[in-house]
Amino acid sequence: SPLASPQETLTGKYGEDTKLIYELQDQGGELLALRYDLTVPFARYLAMNKITNMKRYHIAKVYRRDNPATTRGRYREFYQCDFDIAGQFDPMIPDAECLKIVHEILSDLQLGDFLIKVNDRRILNGVFAVCGIPESKFISTCSTVDKLDKMPWEEVKSEMVGEKGLSPEAADHIGEYVQLHGGLDLIERLLQDPKLSQNKLAKEGLGDMKLLFEYLTLFGITGQISFDLSLARGLDYYTGVIFEAVLLQQENDHVEEPVSVGSVAGGGRYDGLVGMFDPKGRKVPCVGVSIGIERIFSILEQRVKASGEKVRTTETQVLVATPQKRLLAARLKLISELWGAGIKAEMLYKKDPKLLKQLQYCEDTGIPLAAIVGEQELTDGVVKLRNVATREEVRM
Repeated sequence: SPLASPQETLTGKYGEDTKLIYELQDQGGELLALRYDLTVPFARYLAMNKITNMKRYHIAKVYRRDNPATTRGRYREFYQCDFDIAGQFDPMIPDAECLKIVHEILSDLQLGDFLIKVNDRRILNGVFAVCGIPESKFISTCSTVDKLDKMPWEEVKSEMVGEKGLSPEAADHIGEYVQLHGGLDLIERLLQDPKLSQNKLAKEGLGDMKLLFEYLTLFGITGQISFDLSLARGLDYYTGVIFEAVLLQQENDHVEEPVSVGSVAGGGRYDGLVGMFDPKGRKVPCVGVSIGIERIFSILEQRVKASGEKVRTTETQVLVATPQKRLLAARLKLISELWGAGIKAEMLYKKDPKLLKQLQYCEDTGIPLAAIVGEQELTDGVVKLRNVATREEVRM
């Protein structure tokens, strides 16, 4: 999908985050914007090409007019990797697969302990309804609830009352629900809740959540998944299941609750988005997940730094080196032969580099071998191959 879209394609899809969209104006005065995520452009693509069934991944850059915090992997231009399943299928089967994929990726990257929080927009909306919140305030209340992982309940409550205009009683009532988290047992308990069980939306959401947990049990991944009523994801387009993966950091042995080091993936179901771009309003149900690549990179970089490990930044297998002056021609001939044979080779861009400097370069960059051609080697028609780490040499 293109980097820049007409502004109206993106506005009105992200709730309060709309203010983070980069807006542009081209020379013809047309209002454009840089893509904020890969989901909205994907939905537009499906509608434009009348596609009703698709499973795809997409890795590309997105842009946010945010306050960058590079140490925490927050940038204004960054990569996302999205995985989406579009099409009419039986409930919760594709949703469970998306969660399985996140679980698999985070396990394979060995980033340490992680937790995938799961909730459903319908359950949240049901909670707001039984707490007496008018429907017009659902979305703005949602984005306040979403701050619960960064702020204590007292601060979230005062924003609900002070900024969003809810009554303190209603806010307290919401607080009783949104501080709950658990698994199948909690779902069963809420299905019996006298108020929630009377709400059609919440009942639907809880029924699907139960089904989802049954599938996740079959995938064997429920150990790292938590049904968490505080998860709200502030974006407007989610219609059902929502999820977010956070890395956990055990501060020390005395801490009961692991500390979150931030979200590395998030997603959910957005059944209404494609219909917004279809001239006839035809809907295509979709569910997807987005993984923040930079966020993961910054965590991996901090790990490497802390361990003092050396990371190879080049795939070069051999450095072509010369011990005496006026042997550039020999180096160029040999490196050309190696390149022709598909061997990853390098040489220093100097006419007469010192041998020590060339070997030091191998050590600094982790190049394992040095192919040395001196006058003697040229006379004998051989190359001296040196193992940089062990200093062993063979003539070939």
